[in-house]
Amino acid sequence: MTRGRDEGLAALEARIGHEFADPTLLARALTHVTASSARRDSYERLEFLGDRVLGLAVAHMLYDAFPNESEGELSRRLAALVRKETCAEVAETWGVGPAMRLGEGEAQTGGRGKRALLGDICEAIIGAAFLDGGAAAAERIVRKAFSNRMASGQDLRDAKTALQEWAQARGLPTPRYQLVARSGPDHAPFFEVAVDVKGFPPTPGSGASKRAAEQAAAAAFLVREGAGAGKGEA
Repeated sequence: MTRGRDEGLAALEARIGHEFADPTLLARALTHVTASSARRDSYERLEFLGDRVLGLAVAHMLYDAFPNESEGELSRRLAALVRKETCAEVAETWGVGPAMRLGEGEAQTGGRGKRALLGDICEAIIGAAFLDGGAAAAERIVRKAFSNRMASGQDLRDAKTALQEWAQARGLPTPRYQLVARSGPDHAPFFEVAVDVKGFPPTPGSGASKRAAEQAAAAAFLVREGAGAGKGEA
């Protein structure tokens, strides 16, 4: 351990698998807005970055691990691995709770155990590692933390479920799907839908069934907003 380094953060670094050249990045990734003097000093910007870094790193990991799977199959795996619940599980495995920096009110209301907050902290740590050590360092962390979950055969959530969880984690209403058009003969119909998430422009999707079109729209929304899912399937 480097002389003068905080022992608690050093132990956390060991569990994460990255020793920070700039420990203030890790400290910021653990700081809730209620414990910071300014919003920019909280984890929020790092969480924004880490969300995108996580999606790319997991996509790379899946591309290597499943060479015979289709794009749709890889997309479903990706959506399951990058959702907030999975990130919260990783944060719990790292044991970030005691190291989180929370305002008194947030701490008293159980902030250290809140799933959405733990998921955010996980992504913020990944973002901090990216800034500290580059893409390779961030990907090493992701592979170490997520590879067992990737191989465990856990339930793979579809894009609609992933989008619903994405919206809920941000306090948004349930996404709404609207049929835009139906074409083709009865034996080979083609559906076009749009998914509407409050505060975002409608996102189109199409497919050979209404469900497939809704999955495609949800996946397209997640891709556009950096959550990393790809084209859904029925």
